[in-house]
Amino acid sequence: MTKLEQIEKSVSELNSEELEAFSAWFEAFQAAQWDRRIENDSAGGKLDRLAEGALAEFRAGRTRPL
Repeated sequence: MTKLEQIEKSVSELNSEELEAFSAWFEAFQAAQWDRRIENDSAGGKLDRLAEGALAEFRAGRTRPL
């Protein structure tokens, strides 16, 4: 049995309270993973082109207030 299969089996056996707690934990875990990825991409310059494009659109007056 693979790790994923073990996890799936374990999750399927959780009662509703445990599943709710697991879901909250997993959502926070995914959010933290996403934040780290964005931070790493930003530090590595991967977002620079997108940021410059957005700033150019703003400077050219092609944006609208949110």
